[in-house]
Amino acid sequence: MGRMRDVVSDRRPRHPLFARMFARMSPAMDAGGGADHRRRLLAGARGRVIEVGAGAGANFAHYPPAVTGVLAVEPEPYLRRLAGEAAARAPVPVEVVDGVADRLPAGDGAFDVAVASLMLCSVPDQRAALLEMRRVVRPGGQLRFYEHVRAGTPGLRRAQRVVDATVWPLLLGGCHTSRDTAAAIEAAGFVIDRLDRFAFPEGRLPNPSSPHILGTATRP
Repeated sequence: MGRMRDVVSDRRPRHPLFARMFARMSPAMDAGGGADHRRRLLAGARGRVIEVGAGAGANFAHYPPAVTGVLAVEPEPYLRRLAGEAAARAPVPVEVVDGVADRLPAGDGAFDVAVASLMLCSVPDQRAALLEMRRVVRPGGQLRFYEHVRAGTPGLRRAQRVVDATVWPLLLGGCHTSRDTAAAIEAAGFVIDRLDRFAFPEGRLPNPSSPHILGTATRP
C-alpha cells in the first residue's frame, strides 16, 4: 500500500487552479493515447525509482514488478493528495512526498531510475532540476523522460516563442512549450540511449505543445 507524508514546505510558486484543471484533463489525455506513452516510458524499469513531479499519480499503475519502490515527489498539495490515493492502488510500493525538482528530498546516488514525465516544461530552472536528478541517480542508473518540447519546424517554433512570451505560462502552471529538453538532458551530464520524437495528440493542425520526446538516458 502506498504511503504519503508531508515535509516542511519551502517557498515555491503554487498553481492551484491549474492543478485542478490538469487533474481533470489527464484521464482524457491518457484515453487518447497518453497511457500507451506512459507504459512505454516505464517498461523495463527496475529497482528503486524517484518520480519527479508525479502529478496525480497517473504513472503509478504502469510501474512493472521489477520496481522495488517509488519515491514520488509532487509540490502541489491538491495533486499530491490525489497521488496519495493513486499510490494506494499501485502495483508496486509508492511513497508520495512534498518537494521541488531543484531540491529533491533524497541522498546522492540513492536511486536506480529517475522519471520525468510532463514536468520539465514547467520547472522554473530546468538545468537545476536535471542536475538534481543526476545527483540522486547512481552511476549507471537511468533517466526516463516523456516531455513536450521545442518543435522541429520553424513555423511552429515561432508560434511556441509567441505563446511562451504571453499567456501560456500564466494559464498553464508555468509551462513553456519551446524548451529544448533533449539538449538540456545531455548538458546535465546524461547520455541519451534512446529518443523517440512524435506529435501528441495527433492532428492536422499541430498545437504548440504537440511535439513530444520519449526515451531513456544514462548517468555515466
